[in-house]
Amino acid sequence: MLKLNIKNETSRLRAVILGTAQSNGSVPKVEDCYDPKSVEHVLSGTYPKEEDMILEMEALAAVFKKYNVQVFRPEVIENYNQIFSRDIAFVIDDIFIEANILPDREREYKALGEIIYQIDPEKVVVLPEECHVEGGDVMPWNDYLFIGTYSGSDYADYITARTNIDAVIALQELFPNKKVKSFELRKSNTNAKENALHLDCCFQPIGKDKAILHKNGFLVESEYEWLVNFFGKENVFEITKEEMYNMNSNVFSISEEVIISEKNFIRLNTWLRNNGFTVEEVPYAEIAKQEGLLRCSTLPLIRD
Repeated sequence: MLKLNIKNETSRLRAVILGTAQSNGSVPKVEDCYDPKSVEHVLSGTYPKEEDMILEMEALAAVFKKYNVQVFRPEVIENYNQIFSRDIAFVIDDIFIEANILPDREREYKALGEIIYQIDPEKVVVLPEECHVEGGDVMPWNDYLFIGTYSGSDYADYITARTNIDAVIALQELFPNKKVKSFELRKSNTNAKENALHLDCCFQPIGKDKAILHKNGFLVESEYEWLVNFFGKENVFEITKEEMYNMNSNVFSISEEVIISEKNFIRLNTWLRNNGFTVEEVPYAEIAKQEGLLRCSTLPLIRD
């Protein structure tokens, strides 16, 4: 049996589900894209090629191997995008929660069947139907649970609005001892530079007490300020609009000291090293074209 344990974003990683780019399918039609960045690359003919994305994911798998992390992969579905395992499920404490995602992606969750089979069925939770939630919006941080959401009355108009207030309430009920803090995210179906698809596109805690943040990703300034005060201004690395667009906040922690980052994130990686982190650089720029990066393609199961 897998004994799940996820209390935060940065404790030493022991087991993870890494998505796959195998049999990724052809370039999608514009109307089938889930986010503005993918649309951009489909239209400009720069949508990532399967073989390039496979190489990027294998580079990430190699880092996990180096640190003795147990890696699970989903069962491969023919001609189907299964890169972003974080969207379809997430773990808080010892509970595995199925994300209520777009119906088209139900097959992606089923492809995790062999892994879920190794988890105590009483620890596998499916939220009520009206709760929309994706793992990129959910961040356990010790006593806190940070959740990205969008509560505007035009929620249904945004393909980019992924987590609703019903889900925030349901998670608070599921984890009554956690302080749940939700953040309204800026959404755009058409402009990738004005769209925070998930909370991890504009914020991520790192180490013991630091964070990467992008102010414009938050709709409500006081919520952004709350995070700055919570971590302390001197502990926050503020990324630019361009850096958010390139997914600089979507790195992934193996431990409080070791962070996996994209090799082109020069400014961020320099800051991380100057602050005592070991940075494991991988190429991930092709996968980034789908508005997701390292955190999006990993689903941690066990941290110490």
